[in-house]
Amino acid sequence: MFKIRVILLLLVVTLFSRSYKYMNSKKTVEITAKEILGNSKYQAICYGGFRTKTRDAVPTVSQIKEDLRILSAMNIKLLRTYNVHHNEVCNLLKAIRALKKKDPNFEMYVVLGAWIDCKNAWTALPPIHDQESERNAVEIEEAVKLTNEYPEIIKIIAVGNEAMVKWATSYYVQPGTILKWVNHLQNLKKEQKLPENIWITSSDNFASWGGGGDEYHVEDLKLLMKAVDYISIHTYPMHDTHYNPKFWLGLDNEKQLSEREKIDAAMIRSRDYAIAQYKSVSNYMKSLGIDKPIHIGETGWATISNDYYGASGSKATDEYKEAQYYNLMRDWTNKEGISCFYFEAFDEQWKDSSNPLGSENHFGLINLEAQAKYALWKMVDQGFFKGLTRDGKPITKTYNGNEKALWLDVKTPSELVKNY
Repeated sequence: MFKIRVILLLLVVTLFSRSYKYMNSKKTVEITAKEILGNSKYQAICYGGFRTKTRDAVPTVSQIKEDLRILSAMNIKLLRTYNVHHNEVCNLLKAIRALKKKDPNFEMYVVLGAWIDCKNAWTALPPIHDQESERNAVEIEEAVKLTNEYPEIIKIIAVGNEAMVKWATSYYVQPGTILKWVNHLQNLKKEQKLPENIWITSSDNFASWGGGGDEYHVEDLKLLMKAVDYISIHTYPMHDTHYNPKFWLGLDNEKQLSEREKIDAAMIRSRDYAIAQYKSVSNYMKSLGIDKPIHIGETGWATISNDYYGASGSKATDEYKEAQYYNLMRDWTNKEGISCFYFEAFDEQWKDSSNPLGSENHFGLINLEAQAKYALWKMVDQGFFKGLTRDGKPITKTYNGNEKALWLDVKTPSELVKNY
């Protein structure tokens, strides 16, 4: 009798354990975009893992696993990608699934970008903004395929990246094109050809979402706002230090501040500038009688620039300012329940391959030498990256951790007033 009781007890424990594991697995699979977005436990970032000056050299699954372990150590659990044209996103999804298989508690989810262009984009022919590229249908089809193949990972599909903003003269499309594909994906959900909880959006400049001039306030934008599950806006105060320098320059009541205090004040203005752009979209949306969540699909601050934003321009770019902006934006968005896809995790040099010091190559929080920039120095000190490597290199600090050396590259608002 005793043996029978022991056997029955072991059977019950085994069944409970299997049931518990199943429920946990089921819960992980079923977590939705609605639960993830705006949840500070799921920090978000824009991800590209390209190491070389060309996207022909696609990062391997092994390399991406390294990146994912680093990002997970930073409490990043939501990645945004940009297109499905290159094999990088396939390798990313394989890497996440492999890490999940090895450790069921590993969490990483994806906002899958589908790139959208106008007809003749990136060719010698003049772009036709009222017509779309034939490639768009391929991007959407592949996004649907990947989402159905990796439903436990892909939680959102973003149709286009800055595809509607009119300064993207090489490729922008009219809102009707984005609306067409958003409606297509929403219909696939209704037809049970996509997971019912997948969210659909488009990630674009704040102006494109109605926060800018009246030229964007068209009927198709209103319909698009109604069609998406949430609005994903981009805001870049760093760029506006050149295009609108007055907001960056020191104010009269700051003349008595120390140089560091002047910079800190300027960075608070930068955050407030981003908040104002966020609110401009929110106000326009509400004026139309629409109520949708708004999250920040992209914002960031470069650390090096030999163009508009560096020493010969607005002098905005350095690691101290990036760190201040990163922390201010994280603090604000976490407090307000807004997801912030910070741009970006790692430096990439293909973006301006002919100009190594171009700002587009230097938005990462970690550089190509596996060095954490100033924004992450405390994490290095606290052992967040202990035992982790990138391309065989341990995660160390830029400037060898010498803050005095870092400050030699920091330009102050007073210098801006005098020289710019």
